[in-house]
Amino acid sequence: MPAFLHAINPLYSLSGLVVGALVGFTGVGGGSLMTPLLVLAFGIHPATAVGTDLLYAGVTKISGSAVHSYNRAVDWRIVGRLASGSVPAAALTLVLLGYFGRDTKSVGTVITSVLGIALILTAVTLVLRRWLLKRLAELLERCSDRQITLLTIALGATLGALVSLSSVGAGAIGVTALLTLYPNMPTVRIVGSDIAHAVPLTLLAGAGHWWIGSVDWALLVSLLIGSLPGIAVGSALASKVPDKVLRPVLAGTLALIGGRLAF
Repeated sequence: MPAFLHAINPLYSLSGLVVGALVGFTGVGGGSLMTPLLVLAFGIHPATAVGTDLLYAGVTKISGSAVHSYNRAVDWRIVGRLASGSVPAAALTLVLLGYFGRDTKSVGTVITSVLGIALILTAVTLVLRRWLLKRLAELLERCSDRQITLLTIALGATLGALVSLSSVGAGAIGVTALLTLYPNMPTVRIVGSDIAHAVPLTLLAGAGHWWIGSVDWALLVSLLIGSLPGIAVGSALASKVPDKVLRPVLAGTLALIGGRLAF
């Protein structure tokens, strides 16, 4: 135990504090901020950064999911549809990662590129959410219930692969897609359902990365030490931060980081 505590890095905890506060301010998933920080600033291998961040995200989302469930703000039908696509897609992605080798240069390149593209998509979603919702709603308004179900499963499969490779996608991208598929459902239930689905997905993907050896436990604990109070502080102060100012700045930052990683 003393050796493990000695391995905890205060700099990682400080990074967790900053990222946690930003997550509380903006609602953007921690993976969009933490994973590129670990890769670019600290030089951590992309697979290790993704695997550690997935377990970090799973732990931090459990309490949020419990609160939404207690408040009856989770549609378990939607969660089941998403999971029926995301679970097998995540499992297949992890098997392929294990087969090709997590430490190989080609796997690191693929993960970095997918992470960059996911960040760019997240940035676009943050800026153009209203426009996207309007345009996609026009395309989906004639879909039957069966087609909506199949599209939800397909969305889950896409998120399962994306999250397993990059730890990004289950937040802004997932919520925006669900809002277009279920326009008559209250936003709080969409958000609650997305968070409830993210818990098993991130824990499954994180466990898969643990299985293939791409989780740094000392790093995980260091991040949690800082991020848990950071999220609490950020959430408490969120109402004092102008969304119209913070959202474009955050989107621009994600787009720049995404471009750096993808190209």
